[in-house]
Amino acid sequence: MAKFEAQPELSLNDQVKIRREKLAQLQESGNDPFAQTRFAADASSTAIKDGFDTFEGKNVSVAGRLMTKRGMGKVLFCDLQDAAGRIQIYVKIDEMEEEAFLQFKKNDIGDIVGVKGDVFRTQRGEISVRAREIVLLSKALLPLPDKYHGLTNIELRYRQRYVDLIVNPEVRRNFEIRSKFISHVRRYLDAHGYMEVETPVLNTISGGATARPFITHHNTLDMDMFLRIALELNLKRLIVGGIDRVYEIGRIFRNEGMDPKHNPEFTMVELYQAYADFGDMMDLFEELLSSAAKDILGTYEVQWMDEQIDLTPGWKRMTMADAVKEHLGIDFMAADTDEQAQALAASVGVELGEDKDKTWGNYLYECFDRYVEEKLIQPTFITMHPVDVSPLAKRSAADPRLTERFELFICRSEMGNAFSELNDPIDQCARFRKQVEMRERGDQEAGMMDDDYINALEYGMPPTGGLGIGIDRCVMLLTNQASIREVIFFPTMKPTEN
Repeated sequence: MAKFEAQPELSLNDQVKIRREKLAQLQESGNDPFAQTRFAADASSTAIKDGFDTFEGKNVSVAGRLMTKRGMGKVLFCDLQDAAGRIQIYVKIDEMEEEAFLQFKKNDIGDIVGVKGDVFRTQRGEISVRAREIVLLSKALLPLPDKYHGLTNIELRYRQRYVDLIVNPEVRRNFEIRSKFISHVRRYLDAHGYMEVETPVLNTISGGATARPFITHHNTLDMDMFLRIALELNLKRLIVGGIDRVYEIGRIFRNEGMDPKHNPEFTMVELYQAYADFGDMMDLFEELLSSAAKDILGTYEVQWMDEQIDLTPGWKRMTMADAVKEHLGIDFMAADTDEQAQALAASVGVELGEDKDKTWGNYLYECFDRYVEEKLIQPTFITMHPVDVSPLAKRSAADPRLTERFELFICRSEMGNAFSELNDPIDQCARFRKQVEMRERGDQEAGMMDDDYINALEYGMPPTGGLGIGIDRCVMLLTNQASIREVIFFPTMKPTEN
């Protein structure tokens, strides 16, 4: 008996060459697949499987990508992948035109086809479509990754998300949940009387947050402009104008570091409500995020980065000073001077850089940021931030060193930021000037003077609560992803060398 010899595996270049030759043959014979303009599919893979009793024996039209092709001779079995899932296609020479069958045998994995036929169940119980007619709608000139190994290179997955979605269908779930979460945010805010608006991406100054901006140039005006680092100041201008509940879901750009929690462009929702304060924003945030988990996932219990997170309403609330005291054992509220605060910080190994003012508030915040944030696993509102790090928040009436501000932390991650908004134009102007001084000393994240915003406040802004929520972080939570790149379709990547 002759010994079987395995056929050598074709190189990528050889596979591409063969596919291009097949395309050329099709085009020469007048069957150019790229000349196809439409195919009227009337059923999806999932609909057929879920409603088999209704579809059995009926003619359907389905369309999608060939993911597998097996069999030989006069019968072929294929898996067709559409937007909903996969369904088996049964192709037999006796049940369609012979020429069409022979042409279909030449099709490659990855080709996009339209299939017309009837629904039935095979002897092995597989719900299938018996092909009567197959149309090649698009020729795949590049082969898909090996079916046993898939697309596993993480960086390549992010660069070629289109391939990632084809061969790793579980990835699609992350983005379906993202879409559902954004829809949930809109429904929730619309139902509570908020008006959705759009504000400029390009601005003449960088404002609304402490972050390093991207700078571009407007040729016609011959001036540098900044991609927005926040939505805040324009939305509060609308509060001044009498739109008492307003929100925007928008892209934000910050020219800063990249890590699993940060991408240079990301999505936020910011909302502002007149005659409300940061306590109202806490209630709103808790209800919005917990209801999203319940509506989208069906539970308040979620797994995130090896931690079991309980989103049941009733989240912990504590001041920043209390959190530092609980976790580090030092009491900043007992310190009356900057020098005393410096000594407390030094006792736990915290010092401030030359670009930071050596103040009570900066020492408190640095201790929290460096050692406490990493300990916050379950949903926790950290409140009463120092004025020094909160240039847009209203001072606390009980302690002028503090502001009515909170951040929500879940699993060591900041999920959102909120204030009782500062509406005193004189105080706001002084804080802007302080930011300008810091910027002049080299702090590239410090804010700029916004004279027009001060002008708006001088017309009078009512007491207002404001909240900013990181959409990407919330989706990471709901999808149990440790990297922000898993929930952004096209994350920022360094170009590859050709």
